[in-house]
Amino acid sequence: MAKLLIVDDESDIREFARNFFKKRKIEVFVASGGRQALDLIAQEKPDLVMLDVRMEEMTGIEVLRELRKINQTIKVIMVSGVEDEETIKEAKALGVIGYIHKPFILEELEKIVLAQLNN
Repeated sequence: MAKLLIVDDESDIREFARNFFKKRKIEVFVASGGRQALDLIAQEKPDLVMLDVRMEEMTGIEVLRELRKINQTIKVIMVSGVEDEETIKEAKALGVIGYIHKPFILEELEKIVLAQLNN
């Protein structure tokens, strides 16, 4: 079963996405911040990480930098409600495979995530 980690500091977004993907037979883990996310990545070795850009404890870019120190191949999709060209550029340099904007369009979210998990 494919494993997905959703990292977002907004609990309603985490729970919405968790329920959405569980119904699609994906094993879902959630983290509210960067440290928790890095611990889950080490423990569960997800196939894909949906990583919020703006969080309080650590930014998504900070989490991504740490993640790349321990795992160069894990697939990461950045999630943000803000269009920030500098962040997008840095995320791409760190190997993200996609960028999803909030609020989510369910069909787009499903298509992008399932395509990556089925690769």
